[in-house]
Amino acid sequence: MPAFDYHAVGSVPEALDLLGQYGDEACLVAGGASLLLMMRQGLVRSSHVIGLRGVDELRGIWRLPGGGLEIRALTTHCEAECSPEVQAYCPALAESFSRIATVRVRNQGTVGGNLAYADPAHDPPPMLLALDARTVIAGPEGERTIPLSEFFVDSFRTVLGKEEILVAVRLPALPSTARSMYLKFLPRGEGTEGDYATVSVAATLWPGPDNICEDVRLALGSVGPVPMRIGRVENVLRGEQLISDLIEDAAGLVCGEIDPPDDVRGSATYKREMARVWTGRVLQNLLERV
Repeated sequence: MPAFDYHAVGSVPEALDLLGQYGDEACLVAGGASLLLMMRQGLVRSSHVIGLRGVDELRGIWRLPGGGLEIRALTTHCEAECSPEVQAYCPALAESFSRIATVRVRNQGTVGGNLAYADPAHDPPPMLLALDARTVIAGPEGERTIPLSEFFVDSFRTVLGKEEILVAVRLPALPSTARSMYLKFLPRGEGTEGDYATVSVAATLWPGPDNICEDVRLALGSVGPVPMRIGRVENVLRGEQLISDLIEDAAGLVCGEIDPPDDVRGSATYKREMARVWTGRVLQNLLERV
């Protein structure tokens, strides 16, 4: 691993000052689950590493006025998985955090680091997208808030500027009728539950009278360069009566909306078919819960 200077900071303004001072030579580290590995592999070369562990203002989970939820960036995956606030807000969100790698990684890695790393196969982003999450970003000019759907630019790339820090994720209030689910497909015999998914599917659905779909959000992971909302499927379901045939037809539209790569977890053709199958399963399961 190349040598670097480590700067432990105690506040967001202090971290922003160092980012401005060192520019391209600086990078941030929170839990370090991904960054240190990339540095060992020579994929990241920074002569100044700014450690955020001592920034208490980046820790915590709490409910927002009106029923929403805020998760600060230094919250570990394990803290999010076990949080009563997360469980009460949406059990499926807690489930998505529980599917990350191993307990050791979940105790080390952070919510903010996971999103900033922008791996298209990570577990939480699809569920956060299906909950209409927004990111809170601090920079030299103050804070800005952008939808998570606009946060990811490409594989391992986000909208974060060189002098910006992701400080929190905010989730809007959910109607009492809303139902959410996260499913992660791994081929039989491939490693453990914590492996990267071949396809992951997250959905939030709220029905009205006579099972009319008042609204729906569907997001998939591992099917392209970024985790993505599938707006075409959402538009087909929204305002319609939820029946099995409609769900099957809507799930079939997923194949034309994604661009999965060929890799060790399957061919692009196989992943498209699994995306269709698992989208149908998630939506059908939510219908049955209603």
